[in-house]
Amino acid sequence: MNHSTHVFPAIPTQLTGQALVSHAGLSVLTSFLNALDFRQLCEDRFSQFVPTTATHRPGKILGALTLSLVAGGEQASDIDQLRAAPDMFGSVASDATVSRFMNRIKEQPEAFEHGFATMTRHLRTKVWAAAGPRNPARLATPANPLIIDIDASLVHVHSEKESSAGTYKGGYGFSPMIAMADYGKTNGTGEVLAVHLRPGNRGANCAKSHIEVLNQALAQLPDDFYDEHGKLTGKKILVRTDSAGSSREFLHYLDSLGIQFSTSYSLPVIKERFVRWIDEKKYWEPALDADGDLRDDAWVIDASKVLELKDYPAGTRIYLRAEPLHPGAKANLFDTDGNRVTAFLTNAPRFNVAFLDARHRARGRCENRIRTLKSAGLGKLPYWSFAANQAWANLAMFALNLVSWLQLAVLPGGHEASVWDVKRWRYRLFSMAGKVVSGGRQRRLLIPEKAPEARLLCRLIEGIGVLFQRWRHGELAV
Repeated sequence: MNHSTHVFPAIPTQLTGQALVSHAGLSVLTSFLNALDFRQLCEDRFSQFVPTTATHRPGKILGALTLSLVAGGEQASDIDQLRAAPDMFGSVASDATVSRFMNRIKEQPEAFEHGFATMTRHLRTKVWAAAGPRNPARLATPANPLIIDIDASLVHVHSEKESSAGTYKGGYGFSPMIAMADYGKTNGTGEVLAVHLRPGNRGANCAKSHIEVLNQALAQLPDDFYDEHGKLTGKKILVRTDSAGSSREFLHYLDSLGIQFSTSYSLPVIKERFVRWIDEKKYWEPALDADGDLRDDAWVIDASKVLELKDYPAGTRIYLRAEPLHPGAKANLFDTDGNRVTAFLTNAPRFNVAFLDARHRARGRCENRIRTLKSAGLGKLPYWSFAANQAWANLAMFALNLVSWLQLAVLPGGHEASVWDVKRWRYRLFSMAGKVVSGGRQRRLLIPEKAPEARLLCRLIEGIGVLFQRWRHGELAV
């Protein structure tokens, strides 16, 4: 007789009417939204998008969509996963109700944009204040400013949608411009301040788009970045971009606001004698790695006296970096002595060349945020209407920020989960199973104590409860 050996146990499956929850870990975010008074904030700003007597209010609809995106949903109908667990998520709006809500947004896009922007600014101010000594606004100084990364990306679509167009990569879709806050590796993964949806044929180096998304991002910053007259304190902010943001028009606009900048720069054609000067590494100093340690195979130098910059803001300096070519990379005219030479511009009031270079190269972290933002919903825009897709992009941004705020205000500094992206949160915590039980006139959510992140979930719930009480009793700014 042949006895087969199974890789995994073969357990018979059957249906049950018990109150089982497949995304019990989302209870962390439902508690966080409740503590933030999300329902009332939405009621104040979006009540015109639902009938006066409607059962499902704006806060419940937007909250359900946000939770769905955090859990991995890709379209509005994916909230049926929440609808299947009424004991935990309550009554969730039907697909038809959500569709009517989005249709009203299409009819009044400006009203929704304004309401959403003011709501997220209020929440950001509230959460940052709750972060205490890790408050990004409190930590921002002219020497160590809050960094705003601006970058464009591509979102491909597979059917014709309003304002979609061909991209430079031969695809079809949109080219959103995104502004993100980076407040350092030790304080979390950063957050997204603004998503400006654009047709796919819009260039990444459009100064107008950079200015527009920057203004949206600046409007999201708390009052700590403005003086008593409402004027922006630009010296506490640094805008960091790739070479697409090095246009003179954009840099002059930043300079007019007093904002610092650090932007990659495409080197002009270099003369032969300049190439020879690059080879003389005795004029250069060692670069720093991501941990602040010296590298023995990369160098940086202030080249402001060698390369003339014309029509740039006063105080703009140019720095060069030389490092070995990566495996498989092809050398060009500028890659002398087996090294690739890159450049960036800055007007920062610091002159430590290696520090400025390391801070600029940390711009690579924004690519992680863009990837996470696409995973949270931006990667698949489900509607034909441009206004509805912009609203969806805003919800994806809010889903990402909700997790980032959890890391900033609830988790202690240096915690392992403070650097998780949304996909890892899904796998480790949000997808955790549970069971709702009733007893003593109360309902409780039971979590397997052997679950790897069960302690983390309890810690987060406890931390959110402490924050709620502090907000409730006026101990923190609201």
